[in-house]
Amino acid sequence: MAATVGGWRIGSVSGVPVYLGRSWVLIALVMVALFGPSVQRSLPGLGVLAYLVAASYALLLLVSVLAHEAAHALVAQRVGYRVHRIVADFWGGHTAHDGAGGTPGGSAAVAVVGPLANAVLAVLGWGLLQVLDGGVPLLLALAFTWANAVVAVFNLVPALPLDGGFLLESLVWRVTGDRHLGTLVAGWAGRGVVVVGLLWALSPLLLEGERPSLFRLLWVLLLAGFIWQGASVAVGAGRRGMTAARVRVGQVARRVGVVRPDVLLAELDWQRGGLWLTEDPRGGVDGIVHPASVRQVPQEAWASTPVSAVAVRLPDGWAVRMDPDAPFADVLAVMGSTGSGVVGLLAEDGRPWGAVLAGDLDRTGAPRPRS
Repeated sequence: MAATVGGWRIGSVSGVPVYLGRSWVLIALVMVALFGPSVQRSLPGLGVLAYLVAASYALLLLVSVLAHEAAHALVAQRVGYRVHRIVADFWGGHTAHDGAGGTPGGSAAVAVVGPLANAVLAVLGWGLLQVLDGGVPLLLALAFTWANAVVAVFNLVPALPLDGGFLLESLVWRVTGDRHLGTLVAGWAGRGVVVVGLLWALSPLLLEGERPSLFRLLWVLLLAGFIWQGASVAVGAGRRGMTAARVRVGQVARRVGVVRPDVLLAELDWQRGGLWLTEDPRGGVDGIVHPASVRQVPQEAWASTPVSAVAVRLPDGWAVRMDPDAPFADVLAVMGSTGSGVVGLLAEDGRPWGAVLAGDLDRTGAPRPRS
């Protein structure tokens, strides 16, 4: 089991690495602490072994999470998305994939299979309940069945960041043709769900003047914090995307020049502004030289330092043919599909005419003013 920055790699699914996040250990401890006393009350003869049963339940819950995320990953690959990793963590789990170039139908398919996987596990658990007589196996099967049923239903709530939110996003996208509007609507739906959940948690106090249970409040606050954070990210992303769709590439692109990697820094006119792209042996461009990188080199060393010493090589696909009138959202799609923070802009004849960096839009999605 290989260790990573955020946890441990525990396997792979269809070539996608699967990680157990360190925060999952906290969830396991909480499950043991909460489920252990319940097991002791149900099966008093177990004594302290009840906590071992609770730990077994935590492992079954991990299996449920991984089945949910594996379903997302497999269907995402099927519809053409690049899937980077599966992680089980404090919030259950997530599948990191690149949805650039997707369709409403593909996005909906990826979203719905996670809850469906849990529903299938709940049905299997229900089947086990019909044949088990009692004791620890029956108790674990009951907990497993209810947990998967609850996760399946809860995840279908139409609010981002839940899977149902992605279904709502896909529906709005399909009807309007605007994915960013779908993200915005589903993000606001997530915020609405948080408000409704908080009102429900406080309903004994608001309706009857009674103090709500602490357990109820804590769980609602925990879930509300998770959903509000994800919904707020979605609202911001939707707004930025809608703004980017109105911005044209030519409004944001920086001027560029093309230079061979063996040219010395002293031979270039750094006062001209813009960026320099490095020429590859085939006559295309394969990297970028940013003035900020050049400033890291003492000026007296420019006469002996080649461009290649400060150039940053970029991944395949970073330079694309794109017209100045193209929507800036097209640039964001290239960044998403290549993982590059720089997009080179080529004319129809293949000559570079500009470049866009990831920082060329501000946090609202508007183009930053040129200095």
